[in-house]
Amino acid sequence: MKKKFTDKQIHILDVAEELIAKKGFEGTSVRDISSKAQINVAMISYYFGSKEKMMSYLYQYRVQRTKEGFSEFSETIKEGRPEMQMKEIVKFLIHQLFKYNYFHGFVTQELRHTEHLKDDLLAFYQICAMKIDDVVKKGLVSGAFTNIPKSEDVLTLILGSTLFVIRNKNFYELYLKANPETYFAEAERKVQENLLTSIFALLGYTPQ
Repeated sequence: MKKKFTDKQIHILDVAEELIAKKGFEGTSVRDISSKAQINVAMISYYFGSKEKMMSYLYQYRVQRTKEGFSEFSETIKEGRPEMQMKEIVKFLIHQLFKYNYFHGFVTQELRHTEHLKDDLLAFYQICAMKIDDVVKKGLVSGAFTNIPKSEDVLTLILGSTLFVIRNKNFYELYLKANPETYFAEAERKVQENLLTSIFALLGYTPQ
């Protein structure tokens, strides 16, 4: 079930996300959040219970917003050629994972015992898989694609490859000519390039 957030909760979550993105979860205190949000420290406990629980709310809020964003994005590309749609879907998903890369360690831990997060992610993944399936079928009809890979396999390839790079920075940075400040931007570019090549090969697509 979709959780509704109040304006005050959204304001606090937006501030918390901004700080956590810069300083990490451990490096961000409740006092930091309350100070920047211009609220009393006790309001964090009132609305969320604790900093850890607030992170769960923040993740749920972000998944909801990303799901809504993906639906809106899908509408903007629906008239495009299947090959263009597939390229934009791959780029959208990779960018979202890199943009919110600070969530991934938290998600791995929280999914073990937080059922609603599993449900939120499952709903989002299903929406993505359905869109990919729709684009693949249109590409087959138009003649752009000659193969029909399973949508869940395409999505797994995108998510799995991207998350590996995000979670294994110490390995992947050995193969990138990037300094720490530009690592994620360069990694995103490389992952996008490689995944597009792999996915279009699976689809049997040959650029004209």
